[in-house]
Amino acid sequence: MVTAVIIRLPVDAQLPSMMSLPTSVSRTAMVAAAAAAGLGVAMGCMRATASAEGTALGQLATPPKLLVFITVDQLRGDYPSRFGADLKSGLKRLTQRGAWFTYAFQDHAITETAPGHASPLSGRFPRSTGITSNSVGVVDPNFHLLVGLPNEVGASPLRFRGTTLYDWLVAKDKRARALSVSMKDRGAILPIGLAKQDVYWYSAGGSFTTSDYYRDSLPTWVQEFNARRVPHSYAGRAWTLSRDSTVYREPDAVEYENRGRSNVFPHWFGEDSAQAAGAIRTSPTMDSITALFALEGLRRTGIGRGPQTDVMAVSFSASDYVGHSYGPDSREVHENFLRLDETIGWFLDSLYRQRDSASIVIVLTGDHGVSPIPELARERGEATGDQGLRVSLREQVAAVRAALQATGADPAAFLYDGELVGINRAAVAAAKLNADSILGAFAVAARQVSGVARVDRMAAIRRADFAMDPVARRWSHQIPDNIGVELVITLTKYSVWSGTITATHGLPYDLDASVPIIFYGAGVKPGRYALFARTVDIAPTLAAILRVKPLEKLDGVMLVDAIVR
Repeated sequence: MVTAVIIRLPVDAQLPSMMSLPTSVSRTAMVAAAAAAGLGVAMGCMRATASAEGTALGQLATPPKLLVFITVDQLRGDYPSRFGADLKSGLKRLTQRGAWFTYAFQDHAITETAPGHASPLSGRFPRSTGITSNSVGVVDPNFHLLVGLPNEVGASPLRFRGTTLYDWLVAKDKRARALSVSMKDRGAILPIGLAKQDVYWYSAGGSFTTSDYYRDSLPTWVQEFNARRVPHSYAGRAWTLSRDSTVYREPDAVEYENRGRSNVFPHWFGEDSAQAAGAIRTSPTMDSITALFALEGLRRTGIGRGPQTDVMAVSFSASDYVGHSYGPDSREVHENFLRLDETIGWFLDSLYRQRDSASIVIVLTGDHGVSPIPELARERGEATGDQGLRVSLREQVAAVRAALQATGADPAAFLYDGELVGINRAAVAAAKLNADSILGAFAVAARQVSGVARVDRMAAIRRADFAMDPVARRWSHQIPDNIGVELVITLTKYSVWSGTITATHGLPYDLDASVPIIFYGAGVKPGRYALFARTVDIAPTLAAILRVKPLEKLDGVMLVDAIVR
C-alpha cells in the first residue's frame, strides 16, 4: 500500500472535519479565496491510497460507455462518515474504493432540490442555470403528465439555461442517449437540462410518468412496469428496522419528530393500495422501486452498450422525505441510510451484470444537506440566542404593502418571496415614491426580527470579500443580475421560515450546503480527499474522463486529484 499526502497551497496542518468548521472560520475563507481566484485546485490535505480499483484513463482504449450519476436527496456531507461503521454494501464500496471528496459543498445560498440537481452536470451555479429555487424549478402547467393524479401539475425544463454534460456528449457523438429517473420531477429533469430524452418521475398514484414535453405516450416498457403495481403491493405492510435496536444510537420516540405523530417504528403504509403507493415515498422502499425502474430502463433502452457514451441519472429522493419528517438526528434517517446502502449495493451489482464495469464511471453526490430540527437544536444547546427559531416576516411585508396602498401605489409593487425581495421601480416612481427608501425601511424592520441574521443588498453582495464572507459568496453564486432581486435575507443558523415542516434546509450555511462527492470506476483515482470541492466541479472533472469539451464557460474546475493521468 502506498500513501501520499499532498499539500496544494501553504496551509497550517490538516483541515479538521467539515462539520467542526463554522462557515465563517478562516480556513474556509482561505479555501474559498483559492476557488474564487480561479485556481484549479483547492487548499487542504489529501490522503490517497493506491489500489486496484479504478481503471487508469491512459489504459482505456476508449472513454467509458456509460456515466451513472447518482444524486441522493438531502445527503449531508457527514452522513457517510457518521454511519460508516454500519455500512456493508454499496455506499461502503463507493467510499472505500472511490475518490471521495469529504469537504464538498453545493456552494450556493438557497440550498434546495432544484438548484442542487441543476448544477452538478452543468458545471454552473444557479445564477448561470437560472434554476434559483424550487419555486422557479420545473413545474410547468403548459405541459401535462401522461399519467398522474388529477391534482398533479406538469413539468418541463424550460426555465433551465445553457447546457449539461449530456449535451457535450451529443456534440461529440449524436448517438449519445440519456435515461434519467427520480421520485421527484425536478430530480429527473434537471440533471440533463433541456434534452428530450427518457426522463421519468413518480406520480403519487403509484406510477412512473413523464410530461408531454418529452413524448406523447409512455413507452411500452414503462407501461409494463407500471402494470406490475409494485408500490401498491405494500398495502398492509410497514417500514421496520433492518437490524437489532442496539445498532441505533438515536432514540425512537422524540417529541418533535413528525410533529409528534407516528414517530415510532414500525411505520405502517396503510391497508389501502392507493394509500400505500403514496406512503412509501417517506421510506426506503421508494428508493428500491426507483432503482428497479432505472435498471429496467437500462435493460429495455439499451443505453451504455456503446460505442458512444450514454448517461443514466438516478436520483434517490426518499431520504429527503424522511429527513424533513423526522430530522437528521432521527433513528429513521439512520435506518434509511442503512437501507440506501443496501439498495445502492444491489443496484451496482445488477448494473455490472448488464454492462461491463470497466466501461462505467459513477458519481455520487447530494443535492443539499439539512439542519437539525430547530427545537432540538435549542434544547441541546447547539442553537443559542436568536438561533434555532421559526421566523416570519408577514407583518413587515404587510406593513410595506399597506403603506404603498395608502399612497395610491400598487401594493403588489413590493415583491417578496421568502428570502428574496424585489420592487417594481417604475410603479413606485409613478406614485412619486423612492424605491431605495422603501427597501431600506423594510431591511431595517426585517433585521429587528429575531432569527434574521442579515439583510443584504445584492449590489453590496457582489462587492463583498468572498474569502472572508462565505455567505455573500454563496449568494453571489445564487442570483443572476437580471431577475430584479434587490435584497436577500439570511436567517440565523438553525432557524427556518415558519410554516415549514419538521426539519429543513435552504440556508447558506455548511450544514445545508455540505454534500459528499464520490467518483468511482473507469478513469478514477481512488482516495479520500480533504480538499475544498463544489458540485459544479463534477461536470468539468467528468468531461476530462469522458474526453468531451464543455459547450460554454463553466463555474466549476476540474478536480484533478480524482483522475488517473
